[in-house]
Amino acid sequence: MNLVTKFISKLFNEKIMNWNKLESTEKLEEIIKNSDTVPVLIFKHSTRCSISTMALSRFERQWNQEKIGNVAPYYLDLIQYRDISNLIAQELNINHESPQVLLIENGKCIYNASHSAIYFDDFMGKTTV
Repeated sequence: MNLVTKFISKLFNEKIMNWNKLESTEKLEEIIKNSDTVPVLIFKHSTRCSISTMALSRFERQWNQEKIGNVAPYYLDLIQYRDISNLIAQELNINHESPQVLLIENGKCIYNASHSAIYFDDFMGKTTV
């Protein structure tokens, strides 16, 4: 986070969302495996879709790391990494949506939401790890 971003964040009392990028099938396998100890949130975003952009923006504004705890947030660009999205659907036995947010724990998708149903507060209390 650069100095300007820090200043603006403090000035407006905003919480900055720090996404981890999901850009390889190996990384997906790693985070699914590690979800036994650290719950994982994946935001699947279509950079060509205005609804996806709106959902992402709203989710980022609502984000509160203190409330969510040790959940690791990952961002997937669906246009660039469609193969990873397909693998997510296959590995976690879920239907592909866009935009879509998934909460993964113990190697399973324990919660997912798509389109206008994506809200940060809906993820509160869902994890047990």
